[in-house]
Amino acid sequence: MDNEKILDAFTALSQATRLATFRVLVRYEPEGLPAGEIARLLDVPHNTMSTHLGVLSRAGLVSSRRQSRSIIYRANLDHMRETLSFLVRDCCAGRAELCEPLLRELQHPAADCSREAGENLCNGEDAS
Repeated sequence: MDNEKILDAFTALSQATRLATFRVLVRYEPEGLPAGEIARLLDVPHNTMSTHLGVLSRAGLVSSRRQSRSIIYRANLDHMRETLSFLVRDCCAGRAELCEPLLRELQHPAADCSREAGENLCNGEDAS
């Protein structure tokens, strides 16, 4: 992955609504969500959400597919994984033991994550 793609990803995620959109889509993997549902969950006007989804899509962070009359959006977890790998590739100047907790978390995210009852137990936040 080159610097330009990394910068595109971080530029896209550096805006609050786009970051929230990506996080919502991660919660709903692998099913994804229609744009209207994302807009409803985040209380964002539909046309504004469409613009934000376009930015995320051009940055490679989301993908879309048509399902009947809706467009379903999904988080591109492979792209995010590549981005994170790029950042930690030279972790701690070759002293991997210093980065062990980070690498372990990236390889094995919390097993008790849940969307039930509107909770996201991975980070203690309410998913709504």
